[in-house]
Amino acid sequence: MNCITTTAREYRTLQAEIKILTEQLDALKQDMIREMDSRQVDKLQAGEFEIRYTLVESSRLDTTKLKAENPALYQTYAKSSVSARFQVA
Repeated sequence: MNCITTTAREYRTLQAEIKILTEQLDALKQDMIREMDSRQVDKLQAGEFEIRYTLVESSRLDTTKLKAENPALYQTYAKSSVSARFQVA
């Protein structure tokens, strides 16, 4: 087995571990949010930790709608970008 195959296998193994850990993190987060909801608080002191759960509002431009309703304006302000994609399948 060559070095790149071993590296790719290790990469995929770590990806799988990250997925599992992310799911565990999300479950813990949901537990804390449920606890805060049950107490009706958005800030909670838990030992040395301060836990906050707040809603944040933001505005974003609906580029799909803009492109459909005013394609000339969309083209005026649209800019292209190039990015690299790495994948081990």
